[in-house]
Amino acid sequence: MSDPDAPPPVRKIIHVDMDAFFASVEQRDNPDLRGKPVAVGGSSKRGVVAAASYEARAFGVRSAMPSITAQRQCPDLIFVKPRFEAYRAVSRQIRDIFARHTDLIQPLSLDEAYLDVTQDKLGIGSAVKIAKAIRAAIRAETGLTASAGVSYNKFIAKLASDQNKPDGLCVILPEQGAEFVAGLPVRRFHGVGPRTAEKMAKLGVQTGADLAQKDEAWLAHHFGSWGSYLFKAARGIDDRPVNANSVRKSLGGELTYFDDKRSEDELREALDEIIDIVWDRIERYQAKGKTLVLKARYSDFRTITRSRTVPHILADRAEFARVGHALLDQILPAEMGIRLLGLTLGSLVDEAGSAEDMPGQGRFAFDAIED
Repeated sequence: MSDPDAPPPVRKIIHVDMDAFFASVEQRDNPDLRGKPVAVGGSSKRGVVAAASYEARAFGVRSAMPSITAQRQCPDLIFVKPRFEAYRAVSRQIRDIFARHTDLIQPLSLDEAYLDVTQDKLGIGSAVKIAKAIRAAIRAETGLTASAGVSYNKFIAKLASDQNKPDGLCVILPEQGAEFVAGLPVRRFHGVGPRTAEKMAKLGVQTGADLAQKDEAWLAHHFGSWGSYLFKAARGIDDRPVNANSVRKSLGGELTYFDDKRSEDELREALDEIIDIVWDRIERYQAKGKTLVLKARYSDFRTITRSRTVPHILADRAEFARVGHALLDQILPAEMGIRLLGLTLGSLVDEAGSAEDMPGQGRFAFDAIED
């Protein structure tokens, strides 16, 4: 009989992160690209780097960097247009490998996921052995490499997976967690972007140790409801479960254009293309939602959104298109050229009308790039 006062068992969490995933798939499929600096994305002056090979990263090329900047930093950079269907196919292979060991899989994107292997299907018992087996299977079956972090919670497992990249493994035991976090810069913490890191630096917080010196009230004052999470994270504590059905709240797509769109005919034609892209995804994921959001970015980088919520599910493509064009009507005429246009279906629900559980693709929800 179990003791109700006994502490819960230590969880065994693995975070697997593919190494330069998009670029590595391109180098695998095209031997001429191997060993060369490769960027996946548009090469035009409006293009953005979606992924960079490690050879390109050596020159400072990074994801989300404007292509023109990347080319300036690496004159020999080779641009390759993204092939998202190929990336999704490999991602499915990787998910199948994960599923041999556990059903508790939380995808963060096409190329990374959390796994809870506290109870593993094969009875291996060791999270380290499971992580090694997964990495070996990925290499053997896809020809790609993955890095993994093994720890007792999600926060530290994700930090650990980045510790020995590429093709690395890092294990952080429970008794090592707080010390490991203390020695890291806060910019490494998941969720701390450049602006937050800058704000923290101004407040005298640059490392995990600095953060651990602040009490919860101070953190709540400066960071709101996120302060409680930061307080625990600085001490190596993260109680969030691995959610096998992570909730996706929206699904969409957008296009960036080489030449600004100005005329109504141009913009309606562009919107029809986006409607095709987004509706294809809606059907593929059987997504159902009631809110449609139009996003437009002008040539001066000013971004606006317009939205409409209907009382019923937008289950018909024709109605979806009508609502989309009605939203476009609200921003016409576009006297200043539009360089980006996007549509997102939000307020996703299931058949019963509750929040939809959809395997997330995270940052790749908006993945269309056009030269």
